[in-house]
Amino acid sequence: MIPLYSTKQIRKVDDYAINRLGLPGVVLMENASIEIFQIIREYFEFSSVGFVCGKGNNGGDGFAAARHFVNASYKVKVIYLGTNNEMSPDCKMNFFVLKKMEKSHKNLSVVKYTSIRNIISLKSCDLICDALLGSGAKGKLREPYLSIIHSLNRMRKFKVSIDIPTGLDVDKGYGEDIFHSDLTITLGGLKKGLFFGDGYSYAGSIEKGSIGVSDEYLKSLYTQEYLIEPEDALAGLPEKQRNIHKYSAGKVLSICGSESYPGAAVLTSKSVLKIGAGACILVFPKSQRNLIQKKLGEVVVKTYNDKNSGYISVENIDDLTEKILWSDVLVIGPGIGRSNESQKAVIKILRERKFKKIVLDADAIYAFKKGKYKSLNLKSVILTPHHGEFANLIGISVSELKTDILKYGRNFTKRTGAYLVLKDAPTIIFTPAGDALINSCGNPGLAKFGTGDVLTGIIAGVLSQQNDTEKAVIAAVYIHSFAADLLVARKTEYSLMAEDLINYIPSTINFLRNSFV
Repeated sequence: MIPLYSTKQIRKVDDYAINRLGLPGVVLMENASIEIFQIIREYFEFSSVGFVCGKGNNGGDGFAAARHFVNASYKVKVIYLGTNNEMSPDCKMNFFVLKKMEKSHKNLSVVKYTSIRNIISLKSCDLICDALLGSGAKGKLREPYLSIIHSLNRMRKFKVSIDIPTGLDVDKGYGEDIFHSDLTITLGGLKKGLFFGDGYSYAGSIEKGSIGVSDEYLKSLYTQEYLIEPEDALAGLPEKQRNIHKYSAGKVLSICGSESYPGAAVLTSKSVLKIGAGACILVFPKSQRNLIQKKLGEVVVKTYNDKNSGYISVENIDDLTEKILWSDVLVIGPGIGRSNESQKAVIKILRERKFKKIVLDADAIYAFKKGKYKSLNLKSVILTPHHGEFANLIGISVSELKTDILKYGRNFTKRTGAYLVLKDAPTIIFTPAGDALINSCGNPGLAKFGTGDVLTGIIAGVLSQQNDTEKAVIAAVYIHSFAADLLVARKTEYSLMAEDLINYIPSTINFLRNSFV
């Protein structure tokens, strides 16, 4: 896994370089500017570039990078904010150098910001670089930054952020008004908020730019945020022993589906077997059995007497005790509905805890909404909500959740001892130890009915074969999303269906094995 860092930790890198290694800050800025120059040139073909520079060291990085583009004969236009007396020392030095160059370089224009017209003038540039505010800036954008960002976002140009997109709280992955980047060159180390939430939406492609300090120092810093890699997924797939049989290869019991949502049961149960589990039994309402029987293939169906209600109830749980004890993993939730009886059934199962491992999804999570989970033992249970379901679970709004996703996810798992698979773009896995593991693949094609049911089945299937819960969840989440990435090349994100994901699981595993083993 790739470690991700907070702004406080990245500042420690600067302090280490300046105070321990004796590298002046202006040298670090020069190293960063060379990286910015080189990365942008490799990314995009252009002849003119515009910079919008602030008064701090982020602006200084912009001034220094602009100088390299001028020297390479690009047409460069720089808009800067404030006066030189307001600039940080290193920023001021690079600003003065650039101003002196303006007299002898016809391809350079350095203009003080006076109105939004200055920003509109950047429409003549092929590429625009945001060097307004660095990672130290917090809170809502004030004027003139707010108007500048809104104006830049309306321009259909290739846009680059230096270090972070202006307006993003890079520790929380959140911002109300953010510069929309196609590329972010983050300096010193990978900052966590670029990889989830608003950072994921608006940072574009992420490239790390060196400031001239070895990554060895970064490795000494403690972090709890990581980016999942393909090798991590492979590590979670168990090896198939030659002497295994269908019952030793993993047994899953799925309490899924109802009169209204039979498809969820089919998708979840088939995914269990496709990922390698040896046996899967689906528990389904007796009155609705004909809806799914022909669609399940190798999945065994056990019915309960729903008295034509179409949903599970508390009195059905005692009849299922034997099968619950038989299973290695219990899945409950996809498509069971939100009737009072089905919610009571879920709570009864959790209170009795007659199972070894459990995966809760969708309607099962709804059963203990608005803090009701606090009275239940969720230790080592895996929950797979999307943002709306999780916000409802802990009793807050989705908008509040998005202001600090890491805090809310981490607090929940530390309190409950559960594993939280928070589905979004991207999905984040929160562990009981407080780690946040961010998925590094997936695409908009996954935003469709049924794909979450497939993920639930994949998690349960891997978990039935793997004693290490964390490894199993990592493997399942990555394989699910990576299958979607491979499929998009053939089907596009518009036509991807949940059934496609199930059928592509074997090809995805083979691709990972052939590429990364």
